[in-house]
Amino acid sequence: MLPRQVRTIADARLLIEERGLTHVKVGFTDVDGVLRGKYLHRDKFLAALDGGFGFCDVVLGWDSNDQMYDNVSYTGWHTAYPDAPVRVVLDSCRELPFEHTLFFLLEFAPPADQLCPRGVLRRAIAKANALGFEPYSALEYEFFVFEETPESVRAKNYRDLKPITPGHFGYSVLRSSVKSEFYHELLALAQAMDFPIESLHTETGAGVLEAAIGVDQALSAADKAALFKTFTKVLAQRRGWMATFMAKWSRDWPGQSGHLHLSLKDAFHDPQRPHGMSEVMEHFVAGIQQLLPELLAMVAPTVNSYTRMIPGFWAPTHATWGVENRTCALRVIPGSAKSQRVEFRIGAADGNPYLVTAAALAAGLWGIEQQIPLGPPITGNSYAVKHADSLAFPSTLWEAAQRLKRSSVARSLFGDAFVDHYVATREWEEREYRKQITDWQLQRYFEII
Repeated sequence: MLPRQVRTIADARLLIEERGLTHVKVGFTDVDGVLRGKYLHRDKFLAALDGGFGFCDVVLGWDSNDQMYDNVSYTGWHTAYPDAPVRVVLDSCRELPFEHTLFFLLEFAPPADQLCPRGVLRRAIAKANALGFEPYSALEYEFFVFEETPESVRAKNYRDLKPITPGHFGYSVLRSSVKSEFYHELLALAQAMDFPIESLHTETGAGVLEAAIGVDQALSAADKAALFKTFTKVLAQRRGWMATFMAKWSRDWPGQSGHLHLSLKDAFHDPQRPHGMSEVMEHFVAGIQQLLPELLAMVAPTVNSYTRMIPGFWAPTHATWGVENRTCALRVIPGSAKSQRVEFRIGAADGNPYLVTAAALAAGLWGIEQQIPLGPPITGNSYAVKHADSLAFPSTLWEAAQRLKRSSVARSLFGDAFVDHYVATREWEEREYRKQITDWQLQRYFEII
């Protein structure tokens, strides 16, 4: 049996027995999209297949640097960080090429599932299914790669780094051919772990690549995106290199996008209507457009996310839509019944793929349910157009978190438990940032002020 054929507990048991494995690796993404996990002895894992097992709930109560939140109610010192129940996602089984063992994704079971990013997306998909829709999606990421070890990057304080290739050279056959070993290793890894890469090329910037992951049902597509981000970094570090998915790592280079392509199967295309957009698709796009400023914290989750959203840097600043218009937040891509879709261009590479997809999908479904009308598309350069204030995005993580906190629609879509917990984690992130004394502050104020 092959790992990607696993669908039942019996399948998982058979595969582990066939391979004589002593340990299996398991993992899940936390609120920040960081893949957390551990090895389990086969006996422990096989027992978990039936009833799940407990995982310390601190992973829902700390940030990306393992610092415990002081402002959340679900977990903390006041609860003494007990175990929370998790379950094995059977059909997530994958080969781990570097380790000759298996990897399974996990997700939190009730009540922690209310905060679990995968659970948030799963509920949005269940809503789509209840309405008669089947969502499909694909994510594409830009990421910079450096000929530096993690140790050297830290020792150099993240400055004066050496990218794997120089200069601005998007879609370069020269660059991808010179570094073809890495490209082929990444393509092979993606194929082996079933997050196949549809296209891979250099982007504009020194050492920056863009990878488009193949389309799949929305939950599986988010799984693939989460695995892609982690194991791309694994591959780079095993070569003595380092990859980053920050939204913007340097003021001298463009930011890094994490675009989402999203559709409802057989529901978006109508060749008799303008741009081939069905009435369902129009309401879907209108719903995202209207709610995006309120949901932005779920899509742009770090302080760094907001340094990318600057006019002229390929990142939108308002909730706009257009047809084949890459200056808009929402790019409608006309096509056939199979290919008609909307590209969600506001996302950066630092977004949690489960929450990015959940935000876009839930907002679109809300637009369908509420029959939200879609205004005219933007033609030409959206940055040069004066847009309504209601379409403007929050300019900081703190502002975005407050918009989410006040959003009654977000609470109806995702529940109070998730909104309150997630907003608290973003407020914490902003507070941690405000504690820092940056080089810019020292250079500007130390002597002169």
